[in-house]
Amino acid sequence: MKLSNYLRDIENVDIYPIISLVIFSVVFLIAALYAFTASKKKMDDNANIPLK
Repeated sequence: MKLSNYLRDIENVDIYPIISLVIFSVVFLIAALYAFTASKKKMDDNANIPLK
């Protein structure tokens, strides 16, 4: 059977794409805020961590 047949049998399966989109959006916003608000010195330090 195809995956779509299995998904059709799951009750309230339509909520999963919405939940995954919300989780992705939250993680993306947190990463973007961190990237834009962090100081340049901190970013340079983070970039050199593997080399220390």
